[in-house]
Amino acid sequence: MGKGVDQSRIGERVLVRPMQQAPDNLAPYNLITFGSECNGGYAEYAVARSSEVFAVNSTLSDTELASFPCAYSTAEGMLDKVDLKAGERILITGASGGVGSAAVQLAKRRGAKVIAVCGESKSQEVLKLGADQVIFREQSLLEMLDKDSVQVVADLVAGPQWPELLEVLSRVGRYVVSGAIAGPIVELDVRTLYLKDLSFLALPGNPSGSSRI
Repeated sequence: MGKGVDQSRIGERVLVRPMQQAPDNLAPYNLITFGSECNGGYAEYAVARSSEVFAVNSTLSDTELASFPCAYSTAEGMLDKVDLKAGERILITGASGGVGSAAVQLAKRRGAKVIAVCGESKSQEVLKLGADQVIFREQSLLEMLDKDSVQVVADLVAGPQWPELLEVLSRVGRYVVSGAIAGPIVELDVRTLYLKDLSFLALPGNPSGSSRI
């Protein structure tokens, strides 16, 4: 424990917030990621500010708890940002990844119909998580879904297939993104954006998209 930290915290079981306020610049949205801009995420011994370390009283395993701060908090933030509602259809790309699999479960808890995109080898696992339908990564979305048939897209992939995501979005649909593991440069026909009155939203927190189930 450093100076000024309550010594009673010694022995606590804790979680560290992965995305933190930068200690040297308190400007809004000036954040750092533990293990990236702040070294130590993979060290045997790590140092973190007390204000970013939270006591945990839970019967969940370390592995289960470790999935919350990055994967589940990012997925929850995405669904909250697009205000996903019960009965809506949501398309989730990268659904076998850490954030994607969390989004499948959290969307299902909201009562949404979940369409998941993942590799064929992971499809059964994603269905077990609660997806109502799985589309294999190699399949065309426009061949598997009708145009204007989903209200929300939660995208963690981007890449060459990105224009199809907007085609399957309904009018006044909402698109939220927090990853680009298939490629960050995409082609947008701006007319699709304004003629369908779409909303584009983004959530930081999954720059690599490397977490997998």
